[in-house]
Amino acid sequence: MTALTHHGQAQLQALDGFTVEVDAERERADIILGRPPFNIVSMPQRDQLCAVFEALERDERVRVIVLRAQGEHFSSGGDIRGFLEASPEHVSKLAWNVAAPARCSKPVIAATRGFCFGVGFELSLACDFRIATVTTQYALPEQKLGQIPGSGGSARLQKMVGIGRTKDIVMRSRRISGQQAYDWGIAVDCVADAALESATDALVDELRAFSPLAQRTAKKLLNDTEDAPLSIAIELEGHCYSRLRSSDDFREGVEAFHGKRKPTFRGS
Repeated sequence: MTALTHHGQAQLQALDGFTVEVDAERERADIILGRPPFNIVSMPQRDQLCAVFEALERDERVRVIVLRAQGEHFSSGGDIRGFLEASPEHVSKLAWNVAAPARCSKPVIAATRGFCFGVGFELSLACDFRIATVTTQYALPEQKLGQIPGSGGSARLQKMVGIGRTKDIVMRSRRISGQQAYDWGIAVDCVADAALESATDALVDELRAFSPLAQRTAKKLLNDTEDAPLSIAIELEGHCYSRLRSSDDFREGVEAFHGKRKPTFRGS
């Protein structure tokens, strides 16, 4: 397993509060929050996380990205003093940086345990899949500071669980457990704390088995049609389906199905 060594190397040499590891054999990249015990996210770190996702987007060795953390907590949130020191122009860009996992065409998994508060929760909400443990606690506690979530947290959460549950979490700064997040559909799994790594590994390998082209298409389609009327969403789905019909991966998938063998997808 090696650190990220190309594509944007100059701007990513001195990472603030996290590291990046690429396992080319497993087609996997890990972005690891590394400021334990609470993995507080600094203002410069937000810019760098965005740049790293863009670099991994271009890295042909990587099929799946995992966002995880050192220690017993994913992240207790952002550097609060940094908000007071940052300019309004800089603060206005925070949501764009935190949305980097959603913009990335590759599947992104957030593996969370312990505290997942504030920007930590917002980062995980921008990922495609969240795996929680029995120790995970999700929260958007900004009301306690006289603020509201500022990096897409309330907006993304409302799309997932509805306005009533989002008001309950945001307006009361209420914590919800990993199990409750799973029950509400925020997390795709809630496992024992010791099983987080193995559950993450299993999901990475599951995602790697599919066509990269079909996965990129599905992710973009779902993101692009989240706010679209049903008729428009169905129309766009049809166009995407039609384009994939001419792909090598679709042909390989059909031939493998009829040949009762495992397909070998190449992303073309």
